[in-house]
Amino acid sequence: MPLKISLNPSSIIFRDEFFVAVNKPAGLLVHPSFIDRHESECAMKQLRDLLGQWVYPVHRLDRPTSGVLIFALSSEVASLLCDQFFQHETQKKYLALVRGYTDDEGLIDHPLKEIWDKMTDRKVKKDKPAQDAQTVYKTVSRVELPIAVRPHPSSRYSLIEAQPLTGRQRQIRRHLKSIFHPIIGDPKHGDAWHNRMLTEHYGLSRLMLHSWNLNFNHPVSQETVSIKADPPGEFMTLLEKIGISCDFLTE
Repeated sequence: MPLKISLNPSSIIFRDEFFVAVNKPAGLLVHPSFIDRHESECAMKQLRDLLGQWVYPVHRLDRPTSGVLIFALSSEVASLLCDQFFQHETQKKYLALVRGYTDDEGLIDHPLKEIWDKMTDRKVKKDKPAQDAQTVYKTVSRVELPIAVRPHPSSRYSLIEAQPLTGRQRQIRRHLKSIFHPIIGDPKHGDAWHNRMLTEHYGLSRLMLHSWNLNFNHPVSQETVSIKADPPGEFMTLLEKIGISCDFLTE
């Protein structure tokens, strides 16, 4: 029987009278979903039970992505925060381990079509044009492992910091695939050969994407809020095993 993935009091990384931020573990839904009707656990429900009050999600993280997740404590604050996310007035930074050596920095400007789902998007037009989407990134570290993954005699990886400038579905995952540097551990947009090798040799167990820093304006005081979430143990352990340091996170 699989272990239950859940929030606990230590998952809460910021709280005031208006909103709360948690470090969401990989594998946990943000809120109930028609896509996975059999999954009863979600961050919204678990946080409600922890706090003993209703909470309001203001943005999303993919289920396999970990990191900073914000919930408002009233519908009024939720509306204010949602507007910031909708207007792209927030700054989101992710860590991603990808296949290959990425450029020192880059801009991915690649339109993305909405992901259509037959269960939830029956009224959505399948022929809608792709929407503008931009992601900037910089390379933090690179490593080469002496293990062959066809067609190459060795394996190269880069740890990058990615910042989406727009908010399309699975944007970072799809964008990195589009430049031939898919995220490690991604079953939908990744490289099965590298995922298999890293699982067998280094214990890869998740999508290597983590939302580690989120900046936005406080919905009431208008002061700049910067919230950081440390990558979880399994994320850091894999990086350490392959020889990548994350010392910059504490600088």
